[in-house]
Amino acid sequence: MEKIYIYSISDSVGETSESLIKAALCQFNYNNYEIKKYSFVSTLDELKNILEESKTHKSIFFYTLVETELVNYIKEFSRNYEIKNVDLLSEALNSIAGILNQEPKREPGILRRLNMSYFNRIEAVEFAVKYDDGKDPRGFLLADIILLGISRTSKTPLSLYLANKNYKVANFPIVPNVPIPKELIKASPEKIFGLTISMDKVHAIRRERLKTLGFTSHSSYSDKESILEEIEYANEVIRKIGCPVIDVSNKAIEETGDVILSYINKED
Repeated sequence: MEKIYIYSISDSVGETSESLIKAALCQFNYNNYEIKKYSFVSTLDELKNILEESKTHKSIFFYTLVETELVNYIKEFSRNYEIKNVDLLSEALNSIAGILNQEPKREPGILRRLNMSYFNRIEAVEFAVKYDDGKDPRGFLLADIILLGISRTSKTPLSLYLANKNYKVANFPIVPNVPIPKELIKASPEKIFGLTISMDKVHAIRRERLKTLGFTSHSSYSDKESILEEIEYANEVIRKIGCPVIDVSNKAIEETGDVILSYINKED
């Protein structure tokens, strides 16, 4: 049986084309074939070089190309040399365009960029979880943003909010008599943000926290003098680092996050 050469040509990764080819091949008792996969084809010269070799053997083209020039060339080439071709994308684009009454962007690689954005966000969320609460100081040298503050300054939820904006965030709880990690000292102050809060706000939050956990509200954790000492110590640490300070007493997570992002974008 004559060998056939199946061309999978795409302006992106080409997974769609290759998957459909393999799904179709499963329906036939035929093994004498070779799939020739070409990804990220973006110029007419590239396409011409690929198609030229197909003239020497029995071939078929499957392609997902959005640029009209490339699509028209492959169709014309197929007609001239009587080669079967399957345009996997144009019919879908034309059908959707008819329903929406608008022209497609025909911009290569959009889906890949959307997928990359998604995976970057997942990576950032995993980073925030891994380096939460100073669990691994090495994260301070890898992070895009570092948050400092005493307990109950919303460091963890703020880290996750910023992670969903594709930023890798590490945070560290400032506690009196607990040494600052050397990795944090080495980190650039430009990516560090100190979170401060009023004593009354912390006191109220911590009392409610203890009640929720079933403990008495009378403890050093919720004692006003102890809280004031923590705040003063944290403020001194932040002052020495020389990073921006944000008062989160009356701010929602989103507000604080937006303030941090405005600092970062200003630096850029």
